[in-house]
Amino acid sequence: MEIVNKPYAKAFEDFAKDKKEILCISADLDSSCEIDGFRDRYPHKFISMGMAEQNMMSFSGGLGLAGFRPFIHSFGVFTYRRPYDQLVASIAYPRRKARIMGFLPGITTPGGMTHQAIEDISVMRTLPNMTVLETGDATEVESICEVADSIDGPVYCRMLRGSVPRLFETPLQIGKLRTLSEGKDILVFTSGICTEEAIRARSALKKFGIAIKHIHVSTLKPINEELFLSLISEAKSGIISMENHLVNGGLGSIVSDIISKYGIGKKLIKLGLQDTYAHGGSKGYLSRYYNLDALALIKSIENLTNTKTNIQEVDLNEARIEDVHSLSKAEAL
Repeated sequence: MEIVNKPYAKAFEDFAKDKKEILCISADLDSSCEIDGFRDRYPHKFISMGMAEQNMMSFSGGLGLAGFRPFIHSFGVFTYRRPYDQLVASIAYPRRKARIMGFLPGITTPGGMTHQAIEDISVMRTLPNMTVLETGDATEVESICEVADSIDGPVYCRMLRGSVPRLFETPLQIGKLRTLSEGKDILVFTSGICTEEAIRARSALKKFGIAIKHIHVSTLKPINEELFLSLISEAKSGIISMENHLVNGGLGSIVSDIISKYGIGKKLIKLGLQDTYAHGGSKGYLSRYYNLDALALIKSIENLTNTKTNIQEVDLNEARIEDVHSLSKAEAL
């Protein structure tokens, strides 16, 4: 598996450097959001708002009114919890073309509750006019700027940073579902970092004769309901959703809403954070602790199929575990 170092840094610079209407907005997290290089090379297109996210949202709304398309950079949790009123009144309601790049979604940060965006999808999905996207690999990170900037209105993007695996060959597309494996036993929907965990589990499951249809979801709003419905209707033994988010309000809720709306008699298991805040720790540790890893998926499939595989960690493809500390982010944030 190819690992790409800081795919967003290069992708954003290549995309934004020659576009006069695009400005780079920062909330004093330049290196942590991989825009420090852009700041140094294009200072006339860079605005640092300091640790003042409420003002940043109102200011960005004003930039949108003036014809600019601001790319707002911060940790995901700081783009909606702190400045919620300004986000609604200055960006979502007037449909400003603000592109909100939210880094460190869910358990991808060891920073604990204050830094972990675990309910951001549910919040952003409920805002009228807001588009919600989530990156799952380096290719989607590299293509997110162009996709987000094509939207006539505000966009919230869950971003991966640092060393990111390349899982896909084609860029992210609005509303498109990626079919990563074919199978009729179990239908599995994944998003974000959980897609890699599902990929880890697939080859081991295949040895036991269990074939899963694996679907990667990168557009969380708007939803292509017809695509979801056709996939759900064909599921034989049941459906599993797996997400780096609370099970309420995110991908699992999208699937369950469609099941209930159309009266489909299929069992659904929602893997994700179960009505809890996560504590601090590495991504690998937290994935295991909160049942967001490949083994948790395998156990759920065993429950749906009434089988016992006895698959252990050693039977799975190798996991990509990020170091908590590095030279580029020594603060671990």
